[in-house]
Amino acid sequence: MIMITIAFLLGMVLCMLLGVPYIDMLKKKSIGQFVKEYAPETHAQKQGTPTTGGVFIIAAIILASVTTLLLAQKMTTIALITIITLVFYTFAGFQDDYIKIKGKSNDGLSARGKLYRQIAIALLPTLFLVITNPNACTFSIGSFILDLKWFYPFFAIFIITGASNAYNLTDGLDGLAAGCGVPAFIACAIISLSMGETELAIISATVAGALLGFLKFNKPKAEVFMGDTGSLAIGGLLGTLAVLGKFEFLLIFIGGVFVMETLSVIIQVTSFKTTGKRVFKMAPIHHHFEKLGWSEKKVVVVFTTVSFILSAIAVVLFELFSRGIL
Repeated sequence: MIMITIAFLLGMVLCMLLGVPYIDMLKKKSIGQFVKEYAPETHAQKQGTPTTGGVFIIAAIILASVTTLLLAQKMTTIALITIITLVFYTFAGFQDDYIKIKGKSNDGLSARGKLYRQIAIALLPTLFLVITNPNACTFSIGSFILDLKWFYPFFAIFIITGASNAYNLTDGLDGLAAGCGVPAFIACAIISLSMGETELAIISATVAGALLGFLKFNKPKAEVFMGDTGSLAIGGLLGTLAVLGKFEFLLIFIGGVFVMETLSVIIQVTSFKTTGKRVFKMAPIHHHFEKLGWSEKKVVVVFTTVSFILSAIAVVLFELFSRGIL
């Protein structure tokens, strides 16, 4: 537990320390966000806000994770695979941000190009798990265990890729993705530690700490955005932790807000294409509430609170499953 606390604090402090010079550099080079034309009117003021803040978030996560893992003597293969996966997703996200910045627009990688990269990266932790864990292809909900056999790798890739995209969709308001991410990764740390996966618990704790540190710069009115550099990577890491830790089902609750954001987009697109009508005033759903007149701060506070509640439910469910109550 001491190492988990150290990981959390180290992630938070490093993120705050690295953020200051990185944001200053972004401002000097005028590397800012380009707001989409169809975004809510209140978002026009965000034009030019420094982006790619994910660079110093991920740097803090890696430095804190490696340091704590070495101190705890837990620098294992599974820890390295997790960190390498995070690095690859970071590069994919940075490439997307770089194209946007270079082209001075909000159009980065094509949807297909981004998806191909996400799937390719998800193969790394998936293949590692399947090769090294004899129970890898099982999917469990409490006492219910289902052997997915050859279908499991596709299932795992779907989870990791889906989590990456879901977190990316959530990153649309100041402090929203980071705020909702803190309780999600705290839950991952608690569950992983309870399962004896100390390496995954340490990495989860550093992410929670780094995201909390990032809120110093990203809370409304944001000084910097994490960009796809951060959101694709952190979302991909969330899915990777669930797959490697074998708590895939609980991800529905841990990432409940991210699932809700994704479903709102799917429902909106499906409804418009089939009936020509929109279910929400705007998707993802956080924009819907903005259109209803909620302030940005209110949306962030409510969604973050929901994330804390759902993450707590995930931890409780895990305890109930572990004790055979459910």
